[in-house]
Amino acid sequence: MKKILIVNRGEIAARIMKTCQSMGIETVVIYSDADAQLPYVGKATKAYRVGESPVQKSYLNVDEIIKIAKEEKVDGIHPGYGFLSENTAFANKIESEGITFIGPSSDVIAMMGDKVAAREAMKQANVPVVPGSEHTLSTVEEAVEFARSIGYPVMLKASGGGGGIGMVRCNNDEELQKAYMSTKARAKAYFGNDELFVEKLITNARHIEVQVFGDKKGNVVHLFERDCSVQRRNQKVIEETPSPFLSEDVTAQICETAVQAAKSVGYYNAGTVEFIVDEKENFYFLEMNTRLQVEHPITEQVTGIDLVKWQILVARNEALPLKQEEILRKNHSMEFRLYAEDPVTFLPAPGAITAFDLPEGDGVRVDSGYGNQNTVTPFYDPMIAKVIITASTRLEVIEKAGHYFNTASVEGLKTNIPLFKEILRDERFIAGQYDTSFLSTSLVKR
Repeated sequence: MKKILIVNRGEIAARIMKTCQSMGIETVVIYSDADAQLPYVGKATKAYRVGESPVQKSYLNVDEIIKIAKEEKVDGIHPGYGFLSENTAFANKIESEGITFIGPSSDVIAMMGDKVAAREAMKQANVPVVPGSEHTLSTVEEAVEFARSIGYPVMLKASGGGGGIGMVRCNNDEELQKAYMSTKARAKAYFGNDELFVEKLITNARHIEVQVFGDKKGNVVHLFERDCSVQRRNQKVIEETPSPFLSEDVTAQICETAVQAAKSVGYYNAGTVEFIVDEKENFYFLEMNTRLQVEHPITEQVTGIDLVKWQILVARNEALPLKQEEILRKNHSMEFRLYAEDPVTFLPAPGAITAFDLPEGDGVRVDSGYGNQNTVTPFYDPMIAKVIITASTRLEVIEKAGHYFNTASVEGLKTNIPLFKEILRDERFIAGQYDTSFLSTSLVKR
């Protein structure tokens, strides 16, 4: 591969570009009107305006993206995450044009993108799944009947969903009836698929994901687990590796199960198998993300492996560089997703950045999509940067992070830095005794 088109924006576009440049690969990027002044645009070999600010007219404008790819004669297209990264039709379209999609096969994207089909595939592979409906539920009456059969609370979920979108907790018939039509409409708007299903809600749960990687020669490995349990609106805020909750035995089991799951569907390239883990460390398959994850840097920091480089190597049909026994993990790492949002209500707070001070160095990595005088617009996810902090122990990471966020700043708009400070002082978090309900139950004095 000599030239790659990156069909994403901000920090992930800059992240992919960094690896491409280290490998001597030219990069082409796209930008919308809202993103024309962002730093990543000027760092590529070539940049193209892809459309107006709304996502449907820019980063989801497949016809224009394909036109740019053909004009530039690119060898591969990297989708990053979000947008077109798990779009089966897009992956098929790229391949039909003779361009390599830097990701898994379109068949696997389709299977894992359908949460009901994914559950069935995992059951066939003897991977434990959360108790739930075996098929989509076509009426609210059918949903209520099934929820009663497994017992409340349940999660009403979009079959084509992801990223915490299209998920609603329901504690009784009334809440399920109220949520059914609105969730159906939201699923249709976001995913083009309004099918819904119901799963038993595992309370006091941890959200654990395993980074897997496969090549086109049948090799699959894991790069250990990440704990993603600090969440708001079912979306991650802080991730860490290793998990402070899992025992060594269960860590080994869950990682081996993830590899088993990936092998069972012929998976290649980067992927993540996500699990819900209960208080007794029983784990259940949740979903598989067929792409690079936002939180991949903490895995890179503890393994020393460039995951984007591995993606490119696999895409050009090379074998994985390392065998499982050669993949080692040392140190502890946490990622803090810095958002332009109100730190109490978690509502997006777009605006202009008047001062930007997020220094790197001494175990601190910053993957940023913005800089001083840039504007965070309301058109996209309000994440400004990811701050990744690594040290030899978890307590050292917490101490280092506390010092960092006492001095680092992004001014001109609201951010969730005050939330980070509060979490880092919280006894439950410091002890590693948190679960997915942490932000709604632990920080009660807010």
